[in-house]
Formats: sequence, structure tokens, C-alpha cells
Amino acid sequence: MDFQLTEEHLAVREAARDFAQNELLPGVIDRDTNAIFPKDQVKKMGELGFMGMMVNPKYNGGGMDTLSYVIAMEELSKIDASASVAMSVNNSLVCWGLEKYGTEEQKEKYLKPLAGGEVLGAFCLSEPEAGSDATSQRTEAILDGDHYILNGTKNWITNGSSASFYLVIAQTHPELGHKGISVFIVEKNWEGFVVGKKEDKLGIRGSDTHSLMFTDVKVPVENRIGEEGFGFTFAMETLNGGRIGIAAQALGIAAGAYELALSYSKERKAFGKPISKHQAIQFKLADMATQIEAARLLVYKAAWLKDNGEDYAQASAIAKLYASQVAMDVTVEAIQVHGGYGYVKEYHVERLMRDAKITQIYEGTSEIQKIVISRSILR
Repeated sequence: MDFQLTEEHLAVREAARDFAQNELLPGVIDRDTNAIFPKDQVKKMGELGFMGMMVNPKYNGGGMDTLSYVIAMEELSKIDASASVAMSVNNSLVCWGLEKYGTEEQKEKYLKPLAGGEVLGAFCLSEPEAGSDATSQRTEAILDGDHYILNGTKNWITNGSSASFYLVIAQTHPELGHKGISVFIVEKNWEGFVVGKKEDKLGIRGSDTHSLMFTDVKVPVENRIGEEGFGFTFAMETLNGGRIGIAAQALGIAAGAYELALSYSKERKAFGKPISKHQAIQFKLADMATQIEAARLLVYKAAWLKDNGEDYAQASAIAKLYASQVAMDVTVEAIQVHGGYGYVKEYHVERLMRDAKITQIYEGTSEIQKIVISRSILR
């Protein structure tokens, strides 16, 4: 085992940390309050190579490993989880799936601009009646000559209105159940594709979350990824990697709250001395630091397994399950350390607590992660 980061990993961390402090921190409270998508900041993230970090350079990607990606995700998520989730979806769910399973024509047309940060992508799996139960897809794509006719609704789609390209999971053969599900690349400007209103959310309020409606959208056959019936496998394989990204986001939210609490504890005085001198606060900080370090090791292990071609499905589920719980626990305690000040927006920690909750829900709820883990260990 080697717990030492390489010079490249350290450089990625420094670059992401600088960007978070200089570009994401200014205005982050206003963007959260008014649910403003960080458009300019995400564009700069693309210019810096954060939107296609693991993609082969021949497709405009950074050619980096998964560990570099999770290091960057942690640093950005310390400051603005609404920006980091746009990065996570583009990297883990869209670019990865396209690079691994797409045709050369699809990679040239869609992956290159996505990995280069020129445009954003979205991953469309959830529906009004198909959240955790991804097998119950109601969206249909029926073959009609050289194209499919796509009809249906997708819910809770990150980058919903800001994306240019969408990976849409749909039923091509409903009679086959999950074995009849396929996946398609859909362009935003196609006739019959409508973006619904932005969701008014508890946390990650700047994130661009929408419902999408498809009415007789014509999708060329060449925009299907893989064969008919490959969609469910595609979604599950993609989500295995996506969970590593969300685990890294949860880790970053926790670490950001902890750093704020640590700093505040040294400044705030009570009973004649900084509150960091009181054992009650010291123990809180010790617990927070321990949980964060444990979560970080789980996230790094999942990333390492993926980079080394090992089976990482169980490890990514464990990392997401634990890191998301740590994000909730640590942000709640960070508010407690801040006392009354932690309850107001100016000190950031209340926003981090609201942002933390979604990491237990999207890309597989904590309950789904326990199903994945239990099936794996029992097998």
C-alpha cells in the first residue's frame, strides 16, 4: 500500500483548491439563495479541464485517473456542491459511458465537445414512477424505419436545461422488462423535446435540476448506444462509477464544514478562552476529523480499484453510503460548533448541511447502496 499522493495528484488538488477559493466562493451564498446556476464558473471549469478529466486526450479529455477526479471533486465540493455535481454528472455519467460504450462516430460528435468543456451533458434515468426502481421505465422509444420515436418524462435531471446532449434511458421492448431497455443520445434542440421548470430544492439550489418531456422525438438509430436491450446494463455500470463521484462530493461537503468549524473554534471565545480549548468542542472536532479520514480512505480505495481494473461496484457503494452519512453528521456538528452563527447563511455551514442531504439520495439512495452491498457480500 502507498498512501502518498503523486506530484500530479498534489497539483490537481492545488489547482482545484485555488479555483474553488477564487472562482466558486465569491457569490456562492447569493447563487444558493436565488437558485442561480453557476454558468460562468462551470464554463471556466471546462476550460481548465475539469469536465472530462478521465477521458482519453484524443477525445479532448485530460487522460487522468479516477483518483485525480475524486481529489478535484472533494476540493470543489468544499465550497460549492452545485458546481461540483455538474462536473460529476459530466465526467462520471456522461463522458465515461460514451467513451466506454459509444461508437467512434458518437465519440467524435458528442464526446469531444463534452470532454473539452464546450458543452454539458445530462444523464436521464429517473422518472415520476421510476426512481430507485430503475427497471420500471415508462419512457418508450419505438423503432420506425431509420429512427426511434421517443415519448416519456424524466425527473430530477441534473444539468437539465444547461446541457446540450442527453443520455436517455428508454424502453424499446416493454414486454421484455429491464431486458428491453435501451439508451440513446438526444440533442436539446430536437423537435418535441421540452425542458420543464427548475425544481425549487432544499440544497444544491444552484444545480440545474429539471423534468424533461419527450413527445414524438425522432432519434436516429445511430444515436443508440450499444444494442437494443443494453440500456439497463449501461445505466448500472455507469452508476457504479458515478457513486464514486458523489462519494467524493459528500466527502468534500463534510471536509468543508469541518474546516470552517475548526477555524471558527479558534476565533470564537467563551468563558474567557477560545472554544477550541473546551473539551466538548475538542471531542466534536476529533470525531469529525476521524469520520472524514475514514470516508476519504473508502473513496480513494474505490477510485484505486477502478483505476486498476478491479471490481469496484461494492467499494463504490460502501464509499457512497458511508461518505454521505459522514456529510450529514459532520455538517450538523459544524453548525453546533458555530452555535447561533451556524444557523445563518453568512457562515456557510447551514448551506453545507442542506447540500449534504442529497448525497444520501441521488445516484442511488443509501437504502439502495445497502442492497448493492448486501447482495455482493452474500454472493
